[in-house]
Amino acid sequence: MMTLGAINHENFARHVLRYHCCQIARRLRTDLRFVGLEISFPGLSMGIFSGKLQFTVYRGANLLRQEAIAKTDEPSVAYKYEGGLGGFSTELLPRAFWHDVKSAPQGTEIARAEPGQQVILRARNRLAAAEGANGSFAVFPPPHQFFFARELEVNLGYVWYRKDSNNTFAFGVRHADREEGYNPAWINGVFALYNAPPGTGQRMAVYFYLSPSDARACRESVMAYTHADHYPPLAGYKTMVTHFHVAFTKELMDSGNLDTEPPWIPMMKALGINIAHIFDFHGDGHPNDPGPLRLTELENYFEACRRHSEHDFLILPGEEANAYLGGHYNIAFPKPVYWTHVRTNSQPFVEEHTKYGNVYHAGSAEDIFELMKRENALVWQTHPRTKGSTGYPDKIRDADYLRSDRWLGTAFKALPVDLSQQRLGEVRCFGTLDDMNNWGAPKYMVGEVDTYKKFPDYDLYGDFNVNYVKLDRVPGFEDWSAVNRALRAGEFFVTTGEVLIPHWSVDGRGNKRDVVADVQWTFPLNFVEVVWGDGQQVGRKIVSATDQPPFGSRRFRIPFEATGKKWVRFSVWDSAGNGAFTQPVHLR
Repeated sequence: MMTLGAINHENFARHVLRYHCCQIARRLRTDLRFVGLEISFPGLSMGIFSGKLQFTVYRGANLLRQEAIAKTDEPSVAYKYEGGLGGFSTELLPRAFWHDVKSAPQGTEIARAEPGQQVILRARNRLAAAEGANGSFAVFPPPHQFFFARELEVNLGYVWYRKDSNNTFAFGVRHADREEGYNPAWINGVFALYNAPPGTGQRMAVYFYLSPSDARACRESVMAYTHADHYPPLAGYKTMVTHFHVAFTKELMDSGNLDTEPPWIPMMKALGINIAHIFDFHGDGHPNDPGPLRLTELENYFEACRRHSEHDFLILPGEEANAYLGGHYNIAFPKPVYWTHVRTNSQPFVEEHTKYGNVYHAGSAEDIFELMKRENALVWQTHPRTKGSTGYPDKIRDADYLRSDRWLGTAFKALPVDLSQQRLGEVRCFGTLDDMNNWGAPKYMVGEVDTYKKFPDYDLYGDFNVNYVKLDRVPGFEDWSAVNRALRAGEFFVTTGEVLIPHWSVDGRGNKRDVVADVQWTFPLNFVEVVWGDGQQVGRKIVSATDQPPFGSRRFRIPFEATGKKWVRFSVWDSAGNGAFTQPVHLR
C-alpha cells in the first residue's frame, strides 16, 4: 500500500497515483555474498509508473526495507511518494508512540482515530512506533536519501498512521504537499521533489524495525543506526558543517545585544558539530556597500562569532560572496579579514584603516584573486552546475584563480535527488569533482548543507552532511588557519554520518597500488569503490560489501592498476543510501 504524487513539468499537470501489488510471481534471492533476503512482486502499476514491489530483510538486523521500484517513460517528471503497510491489529498493537518536535514522548490509542483519516505525526527524528503487550515495531524513511533538497529543515511530518477498520490500521512515511516555516521571499514555494528521468528505476523506500520490547526500547534501537542523530567523535578529527544563511549578524544587531544566542547554536552542538561555517550577508545586511555599513557589519559579525565560540565549538564567519569570479562561491579566510565587494573610482585596492587595519576593496576578479593570495583564503564553488552556479566551474576552468591552489574545489549536496542513483549527488557533485581533478591540480569537495534560519522544532539531521577534518583540537577564533591548512591538504572526509572512514591511504609504488581504508558503519553496507581519472576519463572498481552485517568495521584493501592514472579516491555506500567519501589523491 503506497501512494505517489507526481508533477509532469511539460504540462504542469498534477497526478496522484496509486499502485496495487499483483502477486503474479515471487523471487527469492539467497546468495552467500548477500547477508539477507529479497522478495520481489512484479506487476506493480501506478499511473505513469510501473515496476515491482520489493521487501528486503538483513541477517543480523531487525530491519525490513519495503520499496517500490518503478519507472516511467514520460519526460520531465518530478514526484514525491508516501508508503506503508496495512492490516496491523489494533488489539495486538493498540498504541502509537513518538517524540514530538520538542523531544517529549507522546502516545495515543490508535483505535480512537477516525476511520480512514491519516494522522500525520510531526515526530522528532522521523520515527514512530506501534506497541503492544508482546512487542513493537517502528516505521521511518531512509535517513538522508528520503529528503530532496530544501532550503529549510522544518519538520513537515514524515510518519503517519491510519485506522482502516474497527480492528486494523496502517503505518507509513510520507512527504508533505508544500513547504512551511521561515520565509525569505525567494524561498516561498521552493519544494524540489525527486527527479524521475525517463526509463530510470526509482527506488521509493520505507523502513520497518521489529522489536520484542516496548516502543521506547524499539525507538532506541532504531536511533542507533544514526548514532542518535549525532555525529560521533572520532580520534584525530573534528566535525565541520558549512553553508548556512542564518543572518546571524542581523539577528543579533536587531536584538540589541551581541550575546543573544540564536536557536541554531545549541541545535548544532546537539548534533555533535565542532565547527559551524556560516555565510552571512546573503539577502541580509549590506554586502554591496563600499564602506561604512559593510565594515560595521563585518565588525559585529566577527565579534558575534568570537563571543559564541567555545573551547570545542567554533563559529567560522564565511561568506557566499558571488562577486566577479563566476557563479556562487564561498571565500574562507583563515582569520577575520575586512573587505568590500565594490571598489569605487576613488578607492585603492587596499587601505590602512585606523580601526580595522588593512581593508580591501574588490572591484574585479583580479582583485578577488589578489585578495585570496594575500590573505591565504580558500575559495570553492558552491552548489556547482546548478542554481546560481549553473555552468560553473566549467566556464572558468582555465581561469588563473581556479587553477591556483587557492581554489579548493567544489561542494557536495544531494541536489537534485534521483532515487535511481546508487550514490547521493552521483552525477552533478561527483561529476564536477572528478572533472576538476582531470583538468589539472588537486581539487576537493566540501560537504555543504545550504539552508537558512533554524528553530527548535526543526529536524536537522536528514538534511545534513558533515566534514570530518583532521585536527587534534578546535582552533581559537583569532586564528583558525589550521582548518584552512587541513582542507587545502585534503585531510578530511565527507559523510552523512552513518559511515565513517577513520583512515585511508594509497599504498605501494609504481603500477601496482592498493587503496587501504578503515571503515565503520551502522546500516548494512552496499558497496565500496575506488574511483580514478587519467586526465580525460573516469573509471572505477566497485567491490560488493553486502556480505557485511550491520554495525560493523573492516579494513578494505583494494588493489588497482595505476598505469596512466592521475588521481584516485575512495567511497562507501550503504543499503539505505547513506555514504562517505575521501578526497582525491594525485599519484606520483
